[in-house]
Amino acid sequence: MNQTLSIMVSAGEASGDAHAAHALQALSELGVAGNSFGMGAGALQQQGTELIVDCRDLAVIGFADVLKNYPRFIKRLRLLRRTLEQRHPDILLLVDYPDFNLKLAETAKALGIPVLFYISPKVWAWRSGRIQRIASLVTHMAVLFPFEVPIYEKAGVAVTYVGNPVVKDAVSEFDRDEACIHFGLSPRHKVIALLPGSRHGEIKRNLPIMIDTAQIIREQSDEIQFLLPIAPTLDESLLRSSTNQVLPDFVHLTRGDSRDAMRAADAALVASGTATLETALIGTPMIVMYVINALNYAVMKRLIKIPDISLVNIVAKRRIVPEYLQHEAQAELIAADLLSLIHDADRRTQMQEDLTQVKLKMGDSGASRRVAELLISVAEQEQIH
Repeated sequence: MNQTLSIMVSAGEASGDAHAAHALQALSELGVAGNSFGMGAGALQQQGTELIVDCRDLAVIGFADVLKNYPRFIKRLRLLRRTLEQRHPDILLLVDYPDFNLKLAETAKALGIPVLFYISPKVWAWRSGRIQRIASLVTHMAVLFPFEVPIYEKAGVAVTYVGNPVVKDAVSEFDRDEACIHFGLSPRHKVIALLPGSRHGEIKRNLPIMIDTAQIIREQSDEIQFLLPIAPTLDESLLRSSTNQVLPDFVHLTRGDSRDAMRAADAALVASGTATLETALIGTPMIVMYVINALNYAVMKRLIKIPDISLVNIVAKRRIVPEYLQHEAQAELIAADLLSLIHDADRRTQMQEDLTQVKLKMGDSGASRRVAELLISVAEQEQIH
């Protein structure tokens, strides 16, 4: 096997961009130079990947948002397909973002380029029929959770459990008081972190409710502080324009260091997604909320076949953190629950113990290295064949 691997990568969101960058860094640490290009954002670009498409242009969520932005998606997909044809890499690394990425896999399949899919579509939660399409297009699946392995094995898909990359990422160099000082907050007063998501649609629908919740809490306790970390892929102007009112002065904005923000926080209000796992790994008690487009919700409600939507509850296999979804996501209800979580020591202790069990289930921090090893082995096997 050559010590240089030509890799086309496709990561459509901030989390996937970071995970792909870490995998390529791990590849370099194994002594293999990755000549990488494709779709991603700041983390991949900083790692050295040539960005053909910047995924920050595609930060939408759900069926309705995709339909509205369909021409943009098709334009980027065609560009990536042409790049795949012209540069014919040794392997295509797809990271999450399944509806878009599986279309790219079709082109790779036709060209005889092996496909490694990292971070499985949630076929165990909804749209399980997709697994047959995955089986026909994907050379090897790298999954985050042990329970996903038999699902793919049954469908005849080569699969490896690599662990979850957030285990490595969810660390902070600070203790709680140091983190507060780092952000200019008082360690003597309670802190609540607000994590509204990383996509435009998530921000638009979740942030206003979070700000209203913060306002209600401040009216009852003006010493409670709020911290709002901004995802690296988001423009701060979008954040400010997403609320009907001006962002309150008591909400402290920070960019790109959500793990340190969670370390500073005594509790967090989190939009469902990877951030719930990161918050669990830091050990911060949380409440989950999520509001999406009404059409998206109507479709998902018919298709989803599991009782909880937050990854932390899914991993725990029971509800250990509250979930406020769609019409239930009312600022008054969430504010009351957050105040309870802040002030009820027994409840906080029980939740922290439950989050520790989730952390144990998540395994060790070697996911990026295992993905790097798969990049080498899958590409090598295809070259032999």
